Amino acid sequence: MKKLSTRRRHPLAAVVVLLLALAAAGGAFSLLAPASKAQADESAQSLSIDEGKKLFAVGCASCHGTGGQGSSDGPSLVGVGAAAVDFQVGTGRMPAQQPGAQIPAKKVIYSQAEIDQLAAYIASLGAGPVIPTKNEYGPEGSDIAKGGELFRTNCAQCHNFTGKGGALTHGKFAPDLEGVAPKHIYEAMQTGPQNMPSFPDTTLSSKNKKDIIAYLNAVNGDDTESPGGLELGGLGPVSEGLFAWIFGLGALIAVAVWVAARTAKAKKS
Repeated sequence: MKKLSTRRRHPLAAVVVLLLALAAAGGAFSLLAPASKAQADESAQSLSIDEGKKLFAVGCASCHGTGGQGSSDGPSLVGVGAAAVDFQVGTGRMPAQQPGAQIPAKKVIYSQAEIDQLAAYIASLGAGPVIPTKNEYGPEGSDIAKGGELFRTNCAQCHNFTGKGGALTHGKFAPDLEGVAPKHIYEAMQTGPQNMPSFPDTTLSSKNKKDIIAYLNAVNGDDTESPGGLELGGLGPVSEGLFAWIFGLGALIAVAVWVAARTAKAKKS
């Protein structure tokens, strides 16, 4: 009776099997990785919303309602978007000290992380403008001349032609734009806070907004020079003419009185 012949495995067979197992495990992990990352992002977003809801209940619900639906003391926040929250809270306008015709900017009481959490919660109530990225409001690729043209056409009627601000009716005013962060200027154009009209992308494109911000930085930046000398705040010909009228005419009257007094004294002597 013949003995059954036994096959001997190749010495590298075990190594090949191990490599195949590792490759299969790596492929399975690559399939699971995007899902794991998406779940992590979703969990982080849910946590931000929960924390923002707590902050909202303490600092905002008394005026805007427990669910952001609004009340007699504050408008509804459903659908205003994260950009409106970042602007209002990031400039200190909200929470407001008291209702009024105009809520001025003041010291910011929330950290940026807390503002982001509030924005996440408000954004969860309804779709609205999102917080812009630095690429959208940064100076790279902007057209300052075009920005000046757009600003004079759409904004100068209220904010003055260099963004110095101005008075409106019934105690309202257009604030001075000097020193305002570019992100907040972009968000103001997006959302139209208080008395300002909104300029969505259908009215002013993202590139147009970038150009306007670049123009404001050019006329109000630290390196901006005034070739005309004393600019009187850049308030325009009315205020500058009034300044010349009051002080110039006052100086002429003073000189005339002095000359008359000297003449009278000379005649007496």
